Amino acid sequence: MSGKKTSWASHQKRWFGKWHVYLGIIAGFIIAFVGLTGSILVFREEIDAALNPQLFIVKPTGNKIPPAVLLPSFQQAHPAYKISYLAADDTSATATYEAYDAATGLEIFINPYTGSVRGVRKHDSGFVGVVTELHRTLLIPVAGRYIVGMAAICLLILTASGLRLWVPQKLKQLKAALLIKQRASFKRRNYDLHRVVGLYSSPVVFVLALTGVCITFSVVVIPMLFLCSGKSPQGVQQLLGAKSHYQAGVKPIPLTELVKKAEAAMPGAKVLGYAVPKDTTASYRFDMMSSGLPHSGKREMALLDQYTGKLLLNSRTDFPEVGNAYLSWLTPLHYGTFGGLPTQILALLGGSMPLVLFISGVVIWWPRFKKQGGKQVQKNALRVVVVSETSTDDDMEKRTSFTFRLKRGFKYALLFIGLTVLMGTLYGLISGLPIRPGLAAMAFLTTLIQVNLALAVVCFLIYALLFYPFGKRSRIWPGYLAWSLPFALVYGLFYHLCFNMGLSIF
Repeated sequence: MSGKKTSWASHQKRWFGKWHVYLGIIAGFIIAFVGLTGSILVFREEIDAALNPQLFIVKPTGNKIPPAVLLPSFQQAHPAYKISYLAADDTSATATYEAYDAATGLEIFINPYTGSVRGVRKHDSGFVGVVTELHRTLLIPVAGRYIVGMAAICLLILTASGLRLWVPQKLKQLKAALLIKQRASFKRRNYDLHRVVGLYSSPVVFVLALTGVCITFSVVVIPMLFLCSGKSPQGVQQLLGAKSHYQAGVKPIPLTELVKKAEAAMPGAKVLGYAVPKDTTASYRFDMMSSGLPHSGKREMALLDQYTGKLLLNSRTDFPEVGNAYLSWLTPLHYGTFGGLPTQILALLGGSMPLVLFISGVVIWWPRFKKQGGKQVQKNALRVVVVSETSTDDDMEKRTSFTFRLKRGFKYALLFIGLTVLMGTLYGLISGLPIRPGLAAMAFLTTLIQVNLALAVVCFLIYALLFYPFGKRSRIWPGYLAWSLPFALVYGLFYHLCFNMGLSIF
C-alpha cells in the first residue's frame, strides 16, 4: 500500500464507536477474565480426571452394578450421605459414579463394581471447582453470577459494534481489513491485530457470549422460549414442579422399575443422571441421552411419580422444539462439545480472544487518553450519540425521529438476524454441522430480544406517564422503543417460521 492514510468509514466516529471503546474499557477486564476461565473449562472433565485419577478412575473387577441398583443400597449403607443426584456413566469401564449431596455440597465418588467410596470432596474445591466458580460467579456471593451475565451481554454488544466498526469505507480496502500489515509501525500492527482477531474470532465469541447470557438468566430465557412457541410460560413451572401423589403407608416403587418406565416412554434414550426426590411429594427426575445431533448426544428429561410410576413430564413431547434445543444445544455450544474435539478447540481459542482484544484495545486507547489528559473521558463515555457539526437542525430532527429510527431498525434487524445465523453456522462448520448451531443461536437470541422489548415498553411508559406530561422531553426512551420494536418483530417472525412450522434442529 502507499503511504497515504487509510480512510475508514465515518461510522467509526459515531455512537456505536463510542459504545465499543468505553464499554470495552469499563467491562473488558471482567470479560477477559471470564473468557479465560471458560477456556480452561472447555476440557474441565479431562483436566479434573488428570489431576485426580484416584477419584475418577477405577480398575475393572467384573461387572458394573447398575446405577438404579447401586443407589438405594448405597444410601442404606452410607446414611451419612444424603444423595440428591447421581451421575452414572456406565459406558466407560474405568469411570466412577459421581454422587452429589446438595445439603453439604459434597461430591462422593463411588466404585461402580463394589459400591465402595473412592473419595469425597467439596463440590467447589480443587482446581476445576475453583475455576468453575470463578467463571460463574467471580467468587462473589449472589451478585457475582449477574455480574458475569452482564459482562456476557457487554461482550455481545462489543462483538456487534466491533463488526460494524470493522467495515471499511470502500471495497478496495477490504483486503487491508482482512490482514495485518507486517511492515507497518507497532501502533498500526496492533490496530490491525485488534481488528483482524476480532473479525475472525467473532463467530465463536458471539455464540459463547450468547449462550453464557442464556445460562445465567435461564429463569427468564426458559419461560420466554415457551412463550415464543405459543405456550404458557407458567407451563414450565407446572411441568418442572410436578409432584408425586403421596399417600400415607404407600412405599415408593423400586428405582429399577422407574428407570424401565422412563426408558420405555422415551425409546432410544438412556438414563445417565438420577435426581432423587428431596421429600415425600417430590418426583424422580431422570436426565437422559439419546443418539443424534449434536454429536455430544440429544439431552432429554423425564419426571416420574415415585409411588405410581406415572410419567409426569416427557421433554420429547411436552417441550416445544426450542425447549429441547435448550437442553441439547445450550451447554454444548457454550463449551464446544457439540461437534467434538474440533469445536472444543474453537471454544478454547474463542474464550481466550477477549483477553487479546482487551490488551490490544487498551494499547490503542491509552495514547488517545493521555493526549486528551483524561478530561474528556467522562464526557465522551456518556455522549453516545455523535452528530456531525455540519448537520442542520432539520437533519438532526429527522435522524432522531421515531419513524426514522423505526425504519432504520427494520433494516438493521434483517441484517442482524442473518448475521446471527451466520455466526452459529461458521462456528459449527468445522464439525459438519453448519446450519443447526446457527438456528439454535437465533432461537436463543430471540428470547433476549423479546425481553429487551418488554424493558423498552416499560421504560417508555414510565417516561410517557411520569415525565413527558411535565415538560421533561427526551429522545432516548422513544428511540429505545423505536429500535427495539423492529428487532422483536423480525426475530419473532423468523422464530415462528422456523420453529412453529415444523422445522427441527436435531
